Amino acid sequence: MAEELEIKLSLEQNCLKSALDWLLAQNEASKGCKKSLVNCYYDTPDAQLNRQHAALRIRHSGEKYIQTLKTRGELVNGAHRRGEWEWELTSPSLSLCLLADTPLKKNIDLSLLAPVFETNFTRQVVMLDDGEAVIECALDSGVIVAGSRQKPLHEVEFELKSGNPSRLLVWAERLAWQCPVFLNLISKAEQGYHLAGIQEATPKETENDGMAPDSFDEIDRLLKRLSDAWLEQSTVSLEGLDLPLLGAQAEACDLGEIFSGLVKDLASGGGISYLLGKPELGQCQLGLLASRARQSAGP
Repeated sequence: MAEELEIKLSLEQNCLKSALDWLLAQNEASKGCKKSLVNCYYDTPDAQLNRQHAALRIRHSGEKYIQTLKTRGELVNGAHRRGEWEWELTSPSLSLCLLADTPLKKNIDLSLLAPVFETNFTRQVVMLDDGEAVIECALDSGVIVAGSRQKPLHEVEFELKSGNPSRLLVWAERLAWQCPVFLNLISKAEQGYHLAGIQEATPKETENDGMAPDSFDEIDRLLKRLSDAWLEQSTVSLEGLDLPLLGAQAEACDLGEIFSGLVKDLASGGGISYLLGKPELGQCQLGLLASRARQSAGP
């Protein structure tokens, strides 16, 4: 098993070129390959994988077929940290024997696995090597397909290949000041399940148990609400969030005015689709996370 650590940003299609142009203009960047990827995700009829926060797919790229299993893992400063198993196949058929040494073997009836949805897109890779970390930056543009339904997919992913994990956030924040982006906690698999009408119960937010709220926790709660609203295409509820605490955190990292504007937009019912075109959204998300990461690291 390998461990994957990445930050994912959603953006509008017309911003992808701006993101690519800026990345390629950096001294630390080198242009990688461009490829078309067809990804078929599998689950049982009663969605046993989804309920266990796992995703199983076969990826077709050129002459290669790759079978991949991912677990949801945890969020670390806006980055997804997940367990990942990957095997090269000789055909597009799912190989059940490869799953024998994974958590699926004892928890899932593998014989019931069948295709559920696809994520099909073109990926342009840019490699970043800044001396502290090597990062694969993938710019994806395509669609998610579930039966007769589909939705657009436009993302930039920063995945750590080696070195300092904090550099993921550094580069994501830099990009946020070049073009509008949205720090998205919803994976491609979660989007596909949602499109297919297979929805998992949303975990309850952590309660403070009568203790004073912590700005670190409030940042996580805000980010989750933004991502959930993006997925559901709904308005963002600010109820229960300690906005003065978040505002003070934003002020401390010179984002006070940007945060106030964002809160005003959200309070007036501005949806995520409306805010996606505004650079302030991603700047505020990533700026708050970067400030938190610096505080956690200490002197």
